[in-house]
Amino acid sequence: MVTLQELQWAKEKLSPHIIETPVVRMEILDALMGCRVYLKLENIQRTNSFKIRGALNKMLSMRPEELKNGVVAASSGNHGKGVAFVAELLGVKATIVVPESTPNIKVEGIQSYGAEIVKCPYEKRHEVAGKLSLDHGYALIHPYDDEAIIAGQGTIGLELIEQLPEVDQVVVPIGGGGLIGGIATAVKLTAPHVKVIGVEPACMPRYTKSLEAGERVLLEPAHSIADAILTLQPGAVNFPIVQKYVDHVVTVPEEEIPDGSTTLLTAGKISAEFSSAIVLAAALHGRLPVKPEDRVCFVISGGNIDPADIVRQMAGSDAVSDQT
Repeated sequence: MVTLQELQWAKEKLSPHIIETPVVRMEILDALMGCRVYLKLENIQRTNSFKIRGALNKMLSMRPEELKNGVVAASSGNHGKGVAFVAELLGVKATIVVPESTPNIKVEGIQSYGAEIVKCPYEKRHEVAGKLSLDHGYALIHPYDDEAIIAGQGTIGLELIEQLPEVDQVVVPIGGGGLIGGIATAVKLTAPHVKVIGVEPACMPRYTKSLEAGERVLLEPAHSIADAILTLQPGAVNFPIVQKYVDHVVTVPEEEIPDGSTTLLTAGKISAEFSSAIVLAAALHGRLPVKPEDRVCFVISGGNIDPADIVRQMAGSDAVSDQT
């Protein structure tokens, strides 16, 4: 388990390099979400994603000799962009393995920091990254299954509790479990009365099924518009943290996921990835255990999306509505 001291050390280490992202009150969303809405805006973080936090904490903790041959990471995009940023900062080579379906905005973002891109089927990305590490001596920077990564992501939770000590619930997207594992640890070790809720796609319910089974369940590959959170199995380090500290995990059907991003853009004037705004989609469709008086902070984990993709989803919804 990650300790409070490790979280505090990570916060000190990261502070010169990242933005302490704001918590914003969004009254305009209250009636839609069924609670008092606050947003923790990691979509405006450097690299436009929370992932820079874990990558920084991990790579700043490594010895120079570990990094001398370069680094490699498997990523759906945001982790790769964070690793590429840190690699450029430290002057080391970075190779990022991404799914063939990775949006161009994420590929271009990774390349903007000088990293090399390797594409493969998304279920093979960890295997390919591992082979590159063995073949070339690259240091492998895992996207979530690592205590240093979890501690880096957990700095969001420390900031959030300092910024909004009266919060009742924190709602977090779930992929492999690095983000929710870090945030839940920080929240429960500093404000144990605050509830932590995770949200994942219904087509990829790896934590829902694993928590029900009491062990890590490996799922079959599936497609989702929430491309950043399609991990097939909970991380080995992450799963016991989620078991201990997360109060609920809910799922969102595929057809409801885009509603989080479209509502956030139209009503809140904020651009967020489908994988990030899934937390708002859950609230919009009544899938969260919230009450109107609850102060609920939704972690908006990333903003690496082409706004045209949101517009296309909105146009598609209108077309469906016109036909029904």
